[in-house]
Amino acid sequence: MAFCHEHALERMSRFWASFLNTFHRNTEHGHFHKETLTSDFRKMMSSGPLTPLNVLRRVFGYNAFRGQQAAIIDHLLTGGDALVLMPTGGGKSLCYQIPAMIRPGVGVVVSPLIALMHDQVQALRQWGVKAVYLNSSLSSDQARQVENRLLAGDLDLIYVAPERLLTERFLGLLARLQPAPAFFAIDEAHCVSQWGHDFRPEYVQLAVLHERFPKIPRIALTATADGPTRREIIARLKLEEAQQFIGGFDRPNLRYRVVPKENGRRQLVEFVEQEHQGEAGIVYCLSRKKVDETAAYLQTRGWEALPYHAGMTAAARTTNQDRFLREEGVVMVATIAFGMGIDKPNVRFVAHLDLPKSLEAYYQETGRAGRDGLPADAWLAYGLGDVVLLRRILAESEADEEHKRVEQHKLEAMLGYCETTVCRRRVLLTYFGEERDGSCGNCDTCLEPVRTWDGTVAAQKALSCVYRTGNRFGAAHLVDVLRGRDTERVLRFGHNRVSTYGIGKDLEEGQWRSIYRQLVATGLLAVDVEGHGGLQLTPASRPVLRGEVPVRLRVDPQSRRSVADMGMASGTTPNRAVRTFNNPADQALWDALKTRRRELADEQGVPAYVIFHDTTLLAMLEQRPVNLTEMATLFGVGARKLESYGHAFLDVLDAHAERYGRPERPPPRVLPSAPSVNETAEMTLSLLLQGQTPEAIAAHRNLKISTIYGHLARAIEHGELTVTEAINLESAELVAIEDAFRALPSDSPYTLKPVFEVLGGRYEYGILRCVRAGMGQAKNRE
Repeated sequence: MAFCHEHALERMSRFWASFLNTFHRNTEHGHFHKETLTSDFRKMMSSGPLTPLNVLRRVFGYNAFRGQQAAIIDHLLTGGDALVLMPTGGGKSLCYQIPAMIRPGVGVVVSPLIALMHDQVQALRQWGVKAVYLNSSLSSDQARQVENRLLAGDLDLIYVAPERLLTERFLGLLARLQPAPAFFAIDEAHCVSQWGHDFRPEYVQLAVLHERFPKIPRIALTATADGPTRREIIARLKLEEAQQFIGGFDRPNLRYRVVPKENGRRQLVEFVEQEHQGEAGIVYCLSRKKVDETAAYLQTRGWEALPYHAGMTAAARTTNQDRFLREEGVVMVATIAFGMGIDKPNVRFVAHLDLPKSLEAYYQETGRAGRDGLPADAWLAYGLGDVVLLRRILAESEADEEHKRVEQHKLEAMLGYCETTVCRRRVLLTYFGEERDGSCGNCDTCLEPVRTWDGTVAAQKALSCVYRTGNRFGAAHLVDVLRGRDTERVLRFGHNRVSTYGIGKDLEEGQWRSIYRQLVATGLLAVDVEGHGGLQLTPASRPVLRGEVPVRLRVDPQSRRSVADMGMASGTTPNRAVRTFNNPADQALWDALKTRRRELADEQGVPAYVIFHDTTLLAMLEQRPVNLTEMATLFGVGARKLESYGHAFLDVLDAHAERYGRPERPPPRVLPSAPSVNETAEMTLSLLLQGQTPEAIAAHRNLKISTIYGHLARAIEHGELTVTEAINLESAELVAIEDAFRALPSDSPYTLKPVFEVLGGRYEYGILRCVRAGMGQAKNRE
């Protein structure tokens, strides 16, 4: 294939050397002739075969591929079908955007939302990519112009809604194209699954692409699909021969936290005002009424809070979504109708005021935070009332019994996540079939390990009270009986005379609510959805009542303790993106860079992040480039953006230097393809590079050694560290561990436990993880 031919690489290398020479010839005190740059950019884009890596670097301004991106791109370029599962913010779009610029013909992208198409096309045009969308938002004249460009072969990418794609008119247009379409990319492919939370009936019909165009490769992409959903995608889209690329589900920059719901709105305000004042976020609620009430409440607190739900007019939803995307610090309060495909990278938190229906929905929704790789929060408040409501909704739905059974299992998995005493990230990843050892160091249960207690006697009292009162009352009434309160209902039903009346005065009301919530979550109590949410004993409760099975319960954390408090208590840094600086000069520069970005965005009518992400502005602040040559090396600065915005940001840097002087610049370094480790992992890496051992770092930071090795393993996976830099092993020891991994059966490659046992337990799991990560890096380089 032309894209991997060595002459293509050589040709591109010669061009880029000439391009930079032109920089130096035309650069004078940091200034550059823009018309020369424009000419050279166009020459680069039409100078013959390009390699994927060079397109990545020259067009998009990224230094290296992440994860399986390179393998996916190569597979698509050679004409293979693919199913790609990659976490939100992991770079799925590049997997088809780069092939569209290399493979003959136009890349056709099926996308479910008009807003998503619009955002992606806006961003691509900023990179210099010839991209358009075709959907109902265009006038007939505009649609005709798009079709003419399509027929003329003047496009790299066209985004189209499934409804438009499936029309005979559009399918006929595709059949007339010469050359034929480069590929079909089916984005948000989980929409094909009737078990999913974003089901779109039109997606089921997309198998027509395989029937009409059997020789054109197809790539289906999603961030959310468990095993059954993946199998359904393959079956419905006829992708049985497709290669599957499962890129992992971990989002290490997200900090997960679950709190027992007391007063949800008050708890939300405390969380955001402590952690994310003035930052963009999304708050999810289950009902439209709650969305409106919560948005209004936040507005009274001085927040820029906007509602979004299906009960609003289309115009009102569009206006609010545009404000959220374009303005800084806007909080969107929404039902699940909002968010699929939202590309805003600097959403710093996603909060749930109601329990999501499943871990798939939770993962998809929380994944809208921190797409830029900087720290972000996933915060959830839930209570027993959420469980009662969701089970009632499920029972009253018109779905068949199989569907209800599947949804019940998903709700139980969601409850298990909320009530877990181990690492939340591990529970979440395990649900999606991804193995993880130890703690992540970036969730509430790792930062503040959960205490448990022998709750057998308390559970027996709680269960007995359910039985004595007739298996028909909710938790609030049962708590009143246990605590001996003479409420009107207790007296009316004569529950002041049952044997469990007043036997629970030793515990507070909140503790009893927690006990009942946990008994429901663990299946010892069921919710009578036909009886107004009353609690009933299950068969599993009988051994507990007879004293045959002990019960351990979790101690709920202090409700007013902030994430920042937990972080500082455990020796880690608060979980917030860099937006304030101790040095006033740095703060002034940061504000000036963001102001210039906003001005440029307003001039073009695009969101600020389309100009540059925060990560690029941070790179400018850190590296302080003095000319376009240096600016070109920064993360996210491709050739077209260098042409369009390089001077504007150099002017800001020059003006700041005149006022504050130029600080001593750090030695140049190549930024990774994206911020790949979170702040706490960055601290570990920094201490290691200062000469501290993993054991010393663990002691210094008051973290488990397994957590430290987890940070180091991820750094190795992302090419930021070598195995020998991370751990002190003799070469013979390293070879022995690698040989033990290679000796594993082919159906269980690189599994830790067998290697641990074969080596007699001489090396702890953390060391084995680091060696395994290094072997994966070596394989990628091959």
